[in-house]
Amino acid sequence: MLYRNFTKDKLRVSQLGFGCMRLPMLAEDNSEIDISLATEMVRQAINNGLNYIDTAWGYHEERSESFVKKALANDYRRKVFLADKLPVWLTDDYAAFSEYFHTQRERCGTKYFDFYLLHSLHKKSWDKVKALGVLEFLDEMKAAGYIKYAGFSFHDAIPVFKEIIDAYPWDFCQIQLNYMDTDYQAGLSGMRYAAQKGIDIVVMEPVKGGKLAFVPEEVRNELAKADPRVSPAAWALRYVWNQPEVKVVLSGMSTMDQVNENLQTASYARAHSLQKHELAAIEQARRIFTERTQIGCTSCEYCLPCPYGVNIPGVFERWNNAYVYNLADENRASYKKLIEAEKDASHCVACGRCEGLCPQHLSIIRDLKQAHAYLQEE
Repeated sequence: MLYRNFTKDKLRVSQLGFGCMRLPMLAEDNSEIDISLATEMVRQAINNGLNYIDTAWGYHEERSESFVKKALANDYRRKVFLADKLPVWLTDDYAAFSEYFHTQRERCGTKYFDFYLLHSLHKKSWDKVKALGVLEFLDEMKAAGYIKYAGFSFHDAIPVFKEIIDAYPWDFCQIQLNYMDTDYQAGLSGMRYAAQKGIDIVVMEPVKGGKLAFVPEEVRNELAKADPRVSPAAWALRYVWNQPEVKVVLSGMSTMDQVNENLQTASYARAHSLQKHELAAIEQARRIFTERTQIGCTSCEYCLPCPYGVNIPGVFERWNNAYVYNLADENRASYKKLIEAEKDASHCVACGRCEGLCPQHLSIIRDLKQAHAYLQEE
């Protein structure tokens, strides 16, 4: 495992972090975590040098934090830095900050959080919680020793990002970044802006919700020209680790094979290590994906639960997969299962709730109609 200096105190943090939002499940129900396997995976990672664990209030339908408590039992908590996030969309007054925070400490079984973030900030949520005094709350928790380092995760446009960066002496921030999203949301320019301000970067979605791991043959062939030994997922991770401003890359790992492969990649991928021909191969992969992708959904599930039962990420996943991976028949067959379960896009009534929650700011109502029409074709 390679490590990078993190925060002004130059903490020795593993460059690979374990994001606990895509843990293995016992069934399709996202709340049914396979506790035994997931615990084995987390401890395998820690035993091999990983020391950054990331969770949040809503992950796995509010089961992730309690899972982390179990996984970090038996002295594993002291071996890691633990990050959690305030669900700002659920807070309506100052007292709510404290209520959620201390509930999270109890769920995670920890006296304090090494890293604590305002979760999924965008213009509206930022303006709300700032007015409610959330920055004073962070100061209060830091002074009490409940938070060691304060940050935020972000999903909006670059002007909003800069506004938030400039508003508080943040220790770090978390942004979405991968070789498909270099100019999306904060992107590379936001990464550099934060770094210039002395604020370190944690990256989420480095493999774009798995989409850069399971690639069409055309993409795989382009990447293989640069080095056939490197998997598509490893190329995606290497691209992000190539940026010296990035200190931790979060991976939502769902299998032990993913854990082991990511640990191996994290043992050699360094900043400024990609050669010109390797960067050219990644750029070619980007071009191919851009031409094929229908919608930029990352399956973060912030849009769920839909009041009318629509499995929004499931619909978009099938739509994208059909185009990007040339798997139309398989994904139309899979979509029939959503129809049978009454979770397909036909149940959308255009209430707009999902669009207000989507960190990608997708036109979900419009795109659900298009996806439904395509996935029902014979």
